[in-house]
Amino acid sequence: QVQLIESGGGLVQAGGSLRLSCAASGRTFSSLAMGWFRQSPEREREFVGGIRLMDDMLDYGDFVKGRFTISRDNAKNTVYLQMNSLKPEDTAVYYCAARVPPRSYVGGTAAYYPSNYNYWGQGTQVTVSS
Repeated sequence: QVQLIESGGGLVQAGGSLRLSCAASGRTFSSLAMGWFRQSPEREREFVGGIRLMDDMLDYGDFVKGRFTISRDNAKNTVYLQMNSLKPEDTAVYYCAARVPPRSYVGGTAAYYPSNYNYWGQGTQVTVSS
């Protein structure tokens, strides 16, 4: 069992920044593959980015275009999503998710699909005002 606790959402003006955190517990941190997704009433759950912790393999959704960065803190078992140059269309509930072995070993496009993840955080609201 993996517990994921998210924090860091809020209200920000367009052009601003937010950093989301996702603290994981219950499994060896480096064995996980972590993903960030977002969902709004207008969009299905969408892949934002992901990191495979065993080898730091990173991937991002096409819309990110260099605005978002995923990082990790092994001492805190935490993954971060730094979001810069935020736009009103980034408004959504943001979720972190975890794949455990053997799913976490799978690379390529496996990270893009919510159905490949074993555990989900509670979600945190990000609202970007224009």
